[in-house]
Amino acid sequence: MKKGIWLCFLYAIALINNPAQSKTKQEQVTEPKEEKTPFAGMDMTWQNGSDRRTHSALQTKYFTGSVMLDVNYTHSFNNPIDNTVVGSTALARNNEMQVSFAGIGGEFNYQNAHAKIMTQFGTRSIVVPRNDYSVYRGQYELANVYRYLSEAYAGYHFNVWHGINVDAGMFMSYIGLNSYYQVENWEYQASFTSDNTPWFFNGLRVQIYPSAKLKIEPWIINGWQSYGKFNSMPGLGMNITWCPQEYIKLLTNDYYGSDAANIPGRKRFHSDNSLLVRYYNRPTSRGISRMAFSLTGDFGFETGGGVKAFNGDATTPSQHFISGMIYNRIWFNKNKFAWTMGGGYMTNPGRYLVLYPTGDASPLPNPTNPTQTAGSHPFSANPGDTFTGWDCSTNFDWMPNQSITFRIEYVHRQSSVPYFAGRGGVTSPTGYTTTPIPTGWQPDLVKSEDRIIAALLFRL
Repeated sequence: MKKGIWLCFLYAIALINNPAQSKTKQEQVTEPKEEKTPFAGMDMTWQNGSDRRTHSALQTKYFTGSVMLDVNYTHSFNNPIDNTVVGSTALARNNEMQVSFAGIGGEFNYQNAHAKIMTQFGTRSIVVPRNDYSVYRGQYELANVYRYLSEAYAGYHFNVWHGINVDAGMFMSYIGLNSYYQVENWEYQASFTSDNTPWFFNGLRVQIYPSAKLKIEPWIINGWQSYGKFNSMPGLGMNITWCPQEYIKLLTNDYYGSDAANIPGRKRFHSDNSLLVRYYNRPTSRGISRMAFSLTGDFGFETGGGVKAFNGDATTPSQHFISGMIYNRIWFNKNKFAWTMGGGYMTNPGRYLVLYPTGDASPLPNPTNPTQTAGSHPFSANPGDTFTGWDCSTNFDWMPNQSITFRIEYVHRQSSVPYFAGRGGVTSPTGYTTTPIPTGWQPDLVKSEDRIIAALLFRL
């Protein structure tokens, strides 16, 4: 009898020390596994091109909402009469208050299925897709169908390693480091390296997280920032992001595709590489609270279809892209203020990635007749045409909370050929599209511009 009592007593102690043994086998089988989150515990709010918020104010179990607004006023010292900004995907109009981006949407998730929809209204819905030749192939106006969406994809999450996501639809590009959303960037007017590379892709991506510090993301997409496909070959690419420590980030983006309309033999390769380092961090300091820099280098070329990458001649011109940019940012007073300065350089023989001037200088097909150019004085983009440019900028941010940024920025940009809008503008002698173009008039393009940008950036 005593022996039985002692056995019961010892068994009870064992249950207290190891409560899992008291569960039935069924309970043990159905107990959920701990979810592994990539980059968990890392503060990534300091990174150029990343969300600076630590949390979303519109987060629920199945839906995380997002509201973004980008309002700016920019003054060009060239003061073009038509108020048109040339060579920018961030800006559209000089000397006017403009809504560059107004978006509303969010992320949905339910039992590993997920989707994201983000609308876009404002000038960016016109400015960003304008260099896409693919919309002129076949029927239906793809630019109008998609232009009011910045992101729209759905997919499934697999609980393998630290997660695998398979998504299809329209998603953001990482090429050039800068984010499509200005509220995530250290500077407003992007350097040539980012401004002349894609902002979005339309296709399929697979995000693979083998560990908590590494992401491998292959893509199969329609093409280089294109709604449709230029030829029969899809674009192929990959992003690799590695954060060995919270204060350092390395990433590479590589792309291969056929993106010259009606020239299937011409292939494009592009490699984009960035290093970000936070070299000082005192988040509670009322003086300097943190400091960081970002360094980006791009290299690419086109070959085939009458061109080659390097060492071209009059018969087979060179087409390549080499660029770089560097920025340094210093935060003050518990990260409420920040000062950024930096710039970059680009060379692009063939001009296959140069943002074409707008208005009467545009070489794009006329929307009503794709066999003709829209402008009577189009900017030349023939194989081998040279283009080099450099830029520098500095800005100051006030960030009273995680949802709003007030920014004032000064920018200088320079090009090897007349490119930016001069005093005469690029539209007509009066600056209005309703004015007929007289004989002898041509767009006033100049080699440099200086501007001041004031922006209000909101995100909830």
